[in-house]
Formats: sequence, structure tokens, C-alpha cells
Amino acid sequence: MSKIPPLHALRAFEAAARHGSFTKAADELCVTRSAISHRIQLLEALLGQPLFQRKGQALALTAKGSAYLASVSKALDSLQDIALPNSADVAAGTWPVVVATPPTFARMTLVPRLGEFLAAHPGIEMAIHVSAPLLDSSSGEADVEIRFGRGVYPGLESHPLLDEPVFPVCSPDYASRVKLRKPDDLKQAVLLRSSLEPWRPWFSAAGLPWEELSTGPRFEDLALLYQAAAESQGIALARASLVRPQLESGTLIKVFDISAQSPHAYYMVYERHSPERPEVASDQIRPRLARPIDRGFRVARRSRLLSVHSHRRRAIDRFAR
Repeated sequence: MSKIPPLHALRAFEAAARHGSFTKAADELCVTRSAISHRIQLLEALLGQPLFQRKGQALALTAKGSAYLASVSKALDSLQDIALPNSADVAAGTWPVVVATPPTFARMTLVPRLGEFLAAHPGIEMAIHVSAPLLDSSSGEADVEIRFGRGVYPGLESHPLLDEPVFPVCSPDYASRVKLRKPDDLKQAVLLRSSLEPWRPWFSAAGLPWEELSTGPRFEDLALLYQAAAESQGIALARASLVRPQLESGTLIKVFDISAQSPHAYYMVYERHSPERPEVASDQIRPRLARPIDRGFRVARRSRLLSVHSHRRRAIDRFAR
């Protein structure tokens, strides 16, 4: 049986063929030009033939591309005639909602709140996909993404979700061995590195004229970073929401009572012109899945997540998910 191409790839192909431009297709679909290119490459790989060719500065369809466009346009147009459910239908039926999230946020923040959300919305079937932190790209498969970064995602809507200060932690055993009395004593300690939590902001807050670390153990997963600190391998920068169990159990302790604002935070991200979908509305998801555990957290809330778009886009996006 032949593979059915993903609808987000078909939409990219149809838009690029209609506009004769990857850039204009990207603007219409509110994704990057690179995303359009990747989706068309996926189609070409599935078909085994090129769909476009360059003629000077112009983008033209190949013979295979022209024939394929006719089939794709007919298939996409047929979706316009399929009735969409309203909010009452969503409440009565079962609807999937795909959330892509970094693993540590999913484990420590999202999943503990998931039961309450699903109990309040029994018709919603939540699927959690793990995504790489600081990776500013999307497969197009998620309805909502939780991204860890600086909050600048061209072509996408981005809202602050959880922004916390960072502070150094280590195991009680490591603290007793290294004898940490003042921030300058960190020069005799092993500082655990991660591009997710750079040390330079904390150095500045502590009055240390030190540059960002270039040597030492490095971890590109926050859970692994915290585990290394708990195993007395050194000192890590942490956030309260992500190490609360370790702090409460005494596995980790704060080294100094000094915190710093990180350049990175958690953001809720979605396509700017995604269709209105009641089952992923922000006033349902965000208050439960991002509600603070205590008053020390800053959580931004907004009453609306997705915007209304055309009937055609709504039909296609419904089936794309």
C-alpha cells in the first residue's frame, strides 16, 4: 500500500504551485520558507520525482508536478464540503489534541496537571509529543507547542507561559566537600554546563566578572543536568518548578540565596492563522496545564489562543490533525 502524503505537505505544495513562490506560500501558511521547502522535499521523496524546477528566477512545475497539482487541488477542494462540528459536538465526541513539549517541562509541569484537565474535558484525547528544547522548528503535527527559548518565533504566535529565575543547586554531600561560603568559592567547584541554562546571567547577579563556561561536563537535557547535580557531580543552575521534588526531599539544596533572570523561558506557540478549535482554546488548556503551584511562579494568561480563519482552511486543518 502506498503512503498517504501528510496534508500539511500537500497544502505547502498547492500554495507554492499557485503562487509560483515558496516565500509567498510560507507567508500564506504562516510558516518559514524552509518549512515549505522541507514539506515539498517530503512529497518529492514519496513520489520519487521532482515537482518543481527553476527557470531563471521563476519557479515552475514539472510535468509530474502539473499532473499532481490537479489531483491535490481536487482533493483539498473536496474537504470544503465536509461539515465541521461546533462546540457542542466537541463536548459530545472525542477529539485529539497534540501538544509538543520539552521532556522536563512535560514530566514536572504538564503531566501532573493533565489529570485535572482531562477530567474537566472528557471528550478531549490528549497526546503528548516530546520536542527538543531550543529547537525553533516545527513538524506541523502539533496543535500547540510548548517551546523553551527566547520567545521569538517568526510567523508564529508566542505567549509567555512560565518564566522563572534560576539559582545554583547541588547535593548536600557535594556542598559539604567543596565548602561553599561565598560565590567566589565556585572557582573551586565543578560547574555543570548546559546551553539551556547559561551561567553568565547568574555570574553577573552574584557580582562575579566571569565569562560563560567553555569547559566542564555538559548536559542538553535539564532532567539529566539536575540528576548529575543530585549525584554529587557538580553544581547546576535550576528552576524551582523543575526541581521542587528534589528540594523538598533534600536531594538537592540551594547553594546561595542569589537568583538571576534566565534568557530562556517557556512559551506557548501556535500558528498565527490556525483555525478556531474549541478543544484547544487557551481558556481551557492554559489555566490548568500552566497554573502555578505557588505564588513564586509567573504565568501569563490570555483568553484566546486561536483565530478564526476561512472555511476551507478550517476543513483542511481539521483533517490535517
